[in-house]
Amino acid sequence: MKSSTIPTTSIISHFSSIEDPRIDRRKQHELKDIIFITLCATICGADSWVAIETFGKAKEAWFTQVLSLKNGIPSHDTFGYVFALIDTEEFSRCFSRWVADLSKLCDGEVIGIDGKCLRRSLDMASNKAAIYMVSAWASQNHLVLGQQRVDEKSNEITAIPKLLMQLDIAGAVVTIDAMGCQTKVAADIIDRGADYMLSLKGNQGTLHDDVQLFFESAETSPPIGFKSVDGGHGRIETRSVRSSSELDWLKARHPGWKGMRSIVAVTSQRECNGKNSEETRYFISSLDASSPKRLGQVVRSHWGIENNLHWVLDYAFDEDSQRMRKGNSAANMAVMRHIALNLIKADNTSKIGIKNRRLKAGWDNDYLIALLIGES
Repeated sequence: MKSSTIPTTSIISHFSSIEDPRIDRRKQHELKDIIFITLCATICGADSWVAIETFGKAKEAWFTQVLSLKNGIPSHDTFGYVFALIDTEEFSRCFSRWVADLSKLCDGEVIGIDGKCLRRSLDMASNKAAIYMVSAWASQNHLVLGQQRVDEKSNEITAIPKLLMQLDIAGAVVTIDAMGCQTKVAADIIDRGADYMLSLKGNQGTLHDDVQLFFESAETSPPIGFKSVDGGHGRIETRSVRSSSELDWLKARHPGWKGMRSIVAVTSQRECNGKNSEETRYFISSLDASSPKRLGQVVRSHWGIENNLHWVLDYAFDEDSQRMRKGNSAANMAVMRHIALNLIKADNTSKIGIKNRRLKAGWDNDYLIALLIGES
């Protein structure tokens, strides 16, 4: 495939509505070109503004074939300046529209929502707190569906409804940890045609304690409905799922949970290196209690966002070490890494890991093209 056949507009067109934040006299490079070069560089392992400029100059002949580069490759200062000014919420909305066109979600897809701190975005000199991003992860499709930056003076509770508004969640099951266990969040999910599985802790009054007491009482606790055993690397883990739809008493004590149809207890017993441990977690859900196996699968799928997104961003993209701090640059580059990760994960031909796929894309222009157009 010739480089000139790259349909750059298939990606960039989704971000063409982003308002260019620069004044006219500073527009020596088109915004779409800056975004496309940054995307390619991010896919190929560039993790700083200097690295992005260096990558662009190393591939300048290649980029010249597919972009209208009137003034060559932008400087690292230009990349940093532009991404510091781009509106992150607008960038995130464009991202979600791109993903919606990229892939149709599987029926009953489990969408995990969880937050991640960009640790090195902390800027003590400017009295700027570290950036916190809440992301949505499709466990079956293995895609980042969207993300929302948490306001500096707020928390995940306000970010989650904004993130949900970006997504088409109809027919899916949304899983959220205890921070997002809020009546408004549950109602939003139900109103948009989805189901929920919400983790319980002590942030909803006595709700957690009441559910815990129900499962611990010999008179009310249902039998184990499903059990699974996993092992490897000297570890054996047994998971037991109990569930109940007898909720009239709970709804009377805790009104306002729209669509709540079941409560769930998942007990994990771990045996590792001769040491045993046990933990039970509790959930409320809009799913029926009739299939404990399905409920257990939904609970376990939630951790895909930690293992397949957050861990990969730290290991393969070294996200926790990124020091892009000025303006909106840290949050915008978090979105850019999500774009890159979605494209790389869509590759079904390579048996190598994400980190090595990034290297391969940097070495092999044809492979990079295949990632960009989804033909790998």
